Amino acid sequence: MKVKKILVSQPRPASEKSPYFDIATRYGVEVVFRPFIKVEGLTAREFRQQKINISDFTAVIFTARTAIDNFFRLCEEMRVTIPDTMKYFCTTESIALYLQKYIVYRKRKIFYGSTGKFDDLLPFLSKHNKDKFLYAVSDVHKDNANAAILDRAKVNYTKAVMSRTVSNDFAPEEKFDYDMLLFFSPAGIDSLMKNFPQFEQGDIQIGCFGASTAKAVADAGLRLDLEAPNPKAPSITAALDLFLKEQLEKAGA
Repeated sequence: MKVKKILVSQPRPASEKSPYFDIATRYGVEVVFRPFIKVEGLTAREFRQQKINISDFTAVIFTARTAIDNFFRLCEEMRVTIPDTMKYFCTTESIALYLQKYIVYRKRKIFYGSTGKFDDLLPFLSKHNKDKFLYAVSDVHKDNANAAILDRAKVNYTKAVMSRTVSNDFAPEEKFDYDMLLFFSPAGIDSLMKNFPQFEQGDIQIGCFGASTAKAVADAGLRLDLEAPNPKAPSITAALDLFLKEQLEKAGA
């Protein structure tokens, strides 16, 4: 079956230089960006139920921009004054730069990793081991692995849930006429099955990024046709490019 219309279960890229647009042009396919899940911030009342006092902490760990948004929103709603001495630890430079939306970047102590891996923060966290860290997470955060890293480093931290991931439901009149679906988290698979309880895969191709998402596909009784990363493709776009190239070659054979 020829793939003509692909649903990417993520928001549309901010830059037109995204590989998805090159792929769409190269293979003559339509790429639609439609998240299956969305992040909702907790209310101040919900956050208080965790009995966490943000003022008790001297540093914050962020792994996503949404975590930054929700942290500063909650601080404002709860009238928490963030001292200029607060330290910020981010998994990537882009996340760190996003802090400029809320603080004077050059006047703050900000640290970030070079590869995006949580482990990259360890040297910085260890160097500041006298600090008390607030780890801003969502309700479906990658808790086990990251918490294990913090525990091994003997970091004094407290997890603070600041948002929840919910299904981004399809409207009754919304078309679902895709030849391929790309997923990036188990929550996306859960949302698919919630929206379409009688979903039958048939000829629809399913691709995913990450081992946990691949497991969720299998657990849902679905067929996985494309998985990244793999030895030939480190990213989902690279895997998609190879998949469509092979499809084109087969059609021309």
